[in-house]
Amino acid sequence: MKILVIHQVPYRKIDYHRAIDHERHEVTYIGHPHRMADLPEGLRCERLTLAADEDLVAGVCARTSPADGYEKVLALSEFGIAEACAVRRHLGVDGPSPEQVELVRDKVRMKEALAGSGLRHPRFVREPSRCRPLPWTGRTVLKPRQGASSEDVTVHETARDALSAYWRLSDPGTFQLEEHIDGDILHADGLVQGGALVDLAVSRYVNKPVEYADGKPLGSHQEPHTPEQRAFAERVVTVLGIEEGSLHLEFFETPDGELVFLEVANRVGGAAVVPLHELHTGVHLPSHEIAVRLGLDRPAPQPPSGRHHGWLAFPGHHLPEGPVGAVAVPDALRDHPCVDRIHVLAPGQAAPRHITYQEWEVPVFVEASHPDASELRRFLKECADAVVIGAGEDTAADGRTTREAKAA
Repeated sequence: MKILVIHQVPYRKIDYHRAIDHERHEVTYIGHPHRMADLPEGLRCERLTLAADEDLVAGVCARTSPADGYEKVLALSEFGIAEACAVRRHLGVDGPSPEQVELVRDKVRMKEALAGSGLRHPRFVREPSRCRPLPWTGRTVLKPRQGASSEDVTVHETARDALSAYWRLSDPGTFQLEEHIDGDILHADGLVQGGALVDLAVSRYVNKPVEYADGKPLGSHQEPHTPEQRAFAERVVTVLGIEEGSLHLEFFETPDGELVFLEVANRVGGAAVVPLHELHTGVHLPSHEIAVRLGLDRPAPQPPSGRHHGWLAFPGHHLPEGPVGAVAVPDALRDHPCVDRIHVLAPGQAAPRHITYQEWEVPVFVEASHPDASELRRFLKECADAVVIGAGEDTAADGRTTREAKAA
């Protein structure tokens, strides 16, 4: 099979070689220089590098043609699935339509599509009027229609405040307003094949993604999912017409136990969702997604760990420019039986200025596990309060895991 991969997600997050036999198939990777640089040196493939500032679709179309004989186009990034529609059309390759992709990219369209489904979602306004108030008065969320990682999301105490912020935007048409929902936020991660949800794990956030954008640590942990949660995820898949690939669904659980749709993506979750999902379920989501999209047999799952797994990231995008200050991780946390791995930025290394959950980019990243999800949650919340960035001296601030440092 001849496969074109639009390479945008760090290779270590996908590990294409686990799903694609590069000796058997003809694989071409195309992408911008910073991403192409992370392809393994010995990987048998063709490499097409775009200019650093080149438009993705224009660049791919300029370097490929229908005569190349590509049979499949893979695009696994949140910011590439819509662009891949244009590339497939250029190459004459089948794939999801732009209308299907819009339902898992545009936060207005996905909620509009849920109308009449019986699934509750926040009230929202696509294009407010300067002459009319919003149909609610309380806390209100202003967010990009096609954003990710809570970038540029703001929460306002009143609908009037949110409207004022909306009209101050330089491009308000790319944003939407929705009512704030009180409750925990959960995420469901799994795999869709033939329109059916064939794999699922549910996790509960520690703090909220929008708080991470403001500099507060964020994490999540797996917990046993209920029949109601599974039915909710299955209904979303059906109503939005998701046919194949990974599922990353976020939803609220209100204080009275009601499930409320937040948003959905047809790709793997970020942070440590992929490796921790594999530990918990035995399923490496990217490999299974690639197999489904290419029409190959799904890999055999690994034995599950029998534990619930979680992660906690401490952001650095809000810190002063330059190297991150000293990091203090109490010994009681380092030696805690829940801890599987703690990664700390190397001395002198600066955190990116953009929002990221990558463990090798944030000042501190914790991976932990426990057979009891409630015990794991208690530990992650304790950890979120105890780690201090910019004060003290860390004994393992060299980029190694704490257990590697202790063994050295």
